[in-house]
Order: sequence, then C-alpha cells, then structure tokens
Amino acid sequence: MEYINIYHGVRMCGIIGYTGKKNARSIIIPALKRLEYRGYDSAGIAVINDEIQLYKMKGELEHLERILPKLEGNIGIGHTRWATHGQPIKKNAHPFLDCKKKTALVHNGIIENYMELKEELMKEGHVFTSETDTEVLVHLIEKYYKGNLEDAVRKALKDVQGSYAIVVIHLGNKKEIVAARNESPLILGVGDDENFVASDIPAILEHTDKVIYMMNREIATLTEDNIKITTLDGKEITREWERVDWSLEDAEKGGYEHFMLKEIFEQPSAIHRTLLGRILDMDETNFLKIHFDSIKIIACGTSYHAGLIGKYLFERIAKVPTTAEMSSEYRHSSPSFENPLVILISQSGETADTLGAAREAKHRGYRTIAVTNVVGSSITREVDEVIYTRAGPEIGVAATKSFITQLVALYIIAINLGLAKKTLTYDNAKHIKEGLRSLPRYAQSVLDNADMIKEVAKNICHAKDIFFIGRNIGFPTALEGALKLKEISYIHAEGYPAGELKHGPLALLTKETPVIAIAVKDHTYQKMLSNIGEVAARGSPTIAVGYESDEDLRKYVDSVIYVPTIENLFAPIPISIALQLLAYYVAKERNCPIDKPRNLAKSVTVE
Repeated sequence: MEYINIYHGVRMCGIIGYTGKKNARSIIIPALKRLEYRGYDSAGIAVINDEIQLYKMKGELEHLERILPKLEGNIGIGHTRWATHGQPIKKNAHPFLDCKKKTALVHNGIIENYMELKEELMKEGHVFTSETDTEVLVHLIEKYYKGNLEDAVRKALKDVQGSYAIVVIHLGNKKEIVAARNESPLILGVGDDENFVASDIPAILEHTDKVIYMMNREIATLTEDNIKITTLDGKEITREWERVDWSLEDAEKGGYEHFMLKEIFEQPSAIHRTLLGRILDMDETNFLKIHFDSIKIIACGTSYHAGLIGKYLFERIAKVPTTAEMSSEYRHSSPSFENPLVILISQSGETADTLGAAREAKHRGYRTIAVTNVVGSSITREVDEVIYTRAGPEIGVAATKSFITQLVALYIIAINLGLAKKTLTYDNAKHIKEGLRSLPRYAQSVLDNADMIKEVAKNICHAKDIFFIGRNIGFPTALEGALKLKEISYIHAEGYPAGELKHGPLALLTKETPVIAIAVKDHTYQKMLSNIGEVAARGSPTIAVGYESDEDLRKYVDSVIYVPTIENLFAPIPISIALQLLAYYVAKERNCPIDKPRNLAKSVTVE
C-alpha cells in the first residue's frame, strides 16, 4: 500500500553541506541566508567535531543565529525549511539525528510510504521525536549502517518511495558527506581542498563557480578532495563540472531594499540577455519544422499567465491554434486525438506538476519544448528542446524578471514558428524583431517613472479587495497583475475579463473596491472605456493603465498609470513591469515581508 504524506511533507527547502579545511559554521550560515527564499519556517545546523553539534530553531534564520555558539568542525550540514501542513515548530526542524546521535540528515521532498516505514522502525525499537516524514530516513540509515555511510544510504533509499534531496553526515566518517536526489534539486560545488552540496547555486557562489548537477536516483560521496557519483544501483558515473556565469553580486541585493525591487530593475538587462543572439540568427527553428496541428502551453502560477499571453502571441504571429493549461490539471487529463507541440514553462525547471506534465506529454508521443531559467534543471532532461531565458538568479519569491523573460522567449518561439510554418513573412518577422530590440528601452522607461506608480500605491494600499480587468491580451496581463498584488501585499485581488463584469463581479464593487483597468488603444479600447464606465457608476475608484500618448484617458478614471506608447503586441511587457512596481509599493506601504511572503516559497518541487 502506498501512503501519501499529506500532513507533514516539506514542499521546498534549502540545503547546504560542506567538507573542507575551513570552519563549517562560517560556510553554512551565510549559505542558508542565500537559501532562505526557499523556506523560512525553521532552520538548523549540524557540525561534526568530537560529537555532532546540532542546533535548530523555529522561525527565520536570525532566530537560530541568536542562540548559536561558536562551533568547531570542518564538516557540516544546514537546512532552512518550508512546511506545507506539518507544524513549523522546533521538533520538526532539520537536521535530524538517529537514536545513537551519530547520524545527521537534512531532506527536501516527500517520503510517500513514510508511515509504513515508521511503523516498522518503531517495532524495531527506533524512537521518533518529530511529526515529519523525513525522520524515517535517518533511522533507516542508522539501521543499515555497518561502517560505510554510502552503502547505508543506498540501502535506505531502496526502501523509500517519493521525492528527496538528502545530505547526510556520520560521526564515524568525519570527512565525508553523502548526498542523494530523486525529483528534488541538488547540486555539487567543486572547490580547492573543499567541496559543497546545495539545493541551489547562490548558496555556494561565494566559494566556487564550478558545479555538477546531480540527476535523479544518484548518490554523491564528497570529501574535501574528491567527489564520487554513482547510481542508486552502484554504477559509477563520470560527469564534468560546469561553470556558472552568475556572479555573487547577481545573487545579492546590490543596494536595493528588497530582492524583488532589484529584480524588477534588472529587467531591461534581463530582456537584453534573453534576446542576445536570437533575433539576428534564429538557430532554434529546426525543432519547429515537425508536424503538429496545435500548440499546448503548460505551466503553473506566474508561468501559466505567461502561457496565457503566449496563446495570443502564437495565434496572432504564427496563426497556430493554441491553448494554455495548468500543469496540475494537464497531467491528470484524458488523452485526445490532437497532435500538439507542447511548451512547458518553469522558472526553476523543478516545478513538480510541470515535470509530471512533461512526462505525460512525452508518454502521449508529443514533441516538447521547455522554457526555463536554470541550466541543468530537471525539466531540461524531460523534453526534446530547451530555451533558456537567461534572467539570472531570482531570489524574491514573487516572479518578476523570470516572467518578463519567459514572455520574451515566447515571442522568439512565435517568430520561429511563423517562419517555419510559412505563416509569417520575413518582412513581418523583421518588424517584430525590431520591436523586440526596443523592449529594454521601453522597460527602462517604466522604471524611470516608478515615483508616479508609488503615488498610486499610496491611494489603494488600505483596500481589502482590488479587481484587475482587461480584454484580449490585456486579460492575462491583468491576471498576473492581480497575482503579484495578492502574493506580496495580502490584499485580495482578482483578475477578470472586462466583458465578464456583468456576470457576477459587479455585485462586489463598492466605493472601497478599487478597479485597475488595462486600457491600451487596441481594437478593444472603446469596449474597455464602456467597462470603466460601468465600474465608475458603482462608485469604485478606477485606475487605468494606458499609453502615455492617451491624454484623454484621464477623463474616464480617477488616476492613470502611464506606460510608453508601444505596438499593442508588446504591451504586456511595460504593463506587467508597471503592475509589478505597483504591487511592490503597495506591499511596502503595508509593511509586508516582500521577499518572503507568508506560506509561499520560490518554487514548488513536490505536488
């Protein structure tokens, strides 16, 4: 029988391990700070000296730092946790020790058959101290340990079902770390007389830019001067390290008050990097020359909104019927007789539902493309082709530059597709390319007017409910604007097609319910003005987002957020940046924890 852990599973956590000649505490704590965006319900550290020195605390990392003494030892592990349903209390924090206090372990993922394993281990005399599924792992390793930690980990993992990224140390192996992954991300850092294991690159960038990406069902054994990788069945693997082209500065705030604000202001350069080399020499067309009758875009959250905008782009630019579907729905849907090209979007490349959808699409025989920001991430091994967005590291939980660069990647695919299908002429393709080249300038123009958006934020920051409305390509842009606001300001915000107001939402409008209307001068403009009139008639404060050339727009609304006048096809880019800034400044007015909103984590690596 399969037991699914719906109460105590960890959805996404930060992991770090170090072995070398330096003080392990001095490596692990700064690394955890760079991983705290992955979870901040609790934090812990274990360092080996004459014994395993273990400290953990509920809450953010600073709570652990307050009680942490000076620790001696050159090998250790650390963890910052984000819990789904299990209580975020000290006894559920990682690392965990075995009964003999000789093994310490940290884990990201879900052990689905943990209850069955726990019952067996308890019958054998093992004593559990937490409510988590993770603890069965450390007791299994204790059970199988006969002097070789790697063998004990291998045997333990053969008993478990589920996803995991684990890092283990043992008092009997004072220079050795054993790590393993299945479905949850884990990287190895290659240093000089030191080696690292972490769940994400920013944790180790201060010390090395050489990384090895672990694959599913692999075990790595690290000492200060060696890294050995084997399969779960014991077959040794040779894999070269890759150099990371991010700098440590890229992953730090750089003088901005929040990572989110820094990442919003990095968008002009992020757009440029995503375009670099791709609009002059479109070398990604071959995979689009295969036969398919439609496009299906699959993603979650913000990436799903990018996919909804992509639907309009593909149908307008390439004239190919397109649908967008949530990953969690697609992977459990019924097959049909269609033959789509499937595009999967995931910022991290580790989103569990999107990975599952990729496998389902391949199982159905469809051609698959991934749009992701992380080289070597899991999704890159599940698809036929990959387009990297080149956004650089994104630490803030609310997606900003990753979303904008996903849109840019979709424009690029749409042009390629139109050319490959001969539904787009070279002259029209050239015109769209010229528009893409201008996007960094238009993005910067929005940022230069941030103070205007800050003033609007002050007028709506006390609202309990806010509606975002739009038509055509403005509708999914409204959805993303609403998501940004609700994520970081905790204001209930909803996006609606403006034409649907009469079908329910009008009943919710009052003078305390601001409405933000995307009103650019496209073929829906007059209809949008009528919808704005409907809202104003109910007394709701109205804010329009429109082109700076549209001076008449002021007549219809209480205030306007102006963006550069741009070809309508590209309007989602400046409008989305403006709405990101609006969400940021509203959240700042409300004193919200902008980079780490409650109950959310950067990516969702299990279901």
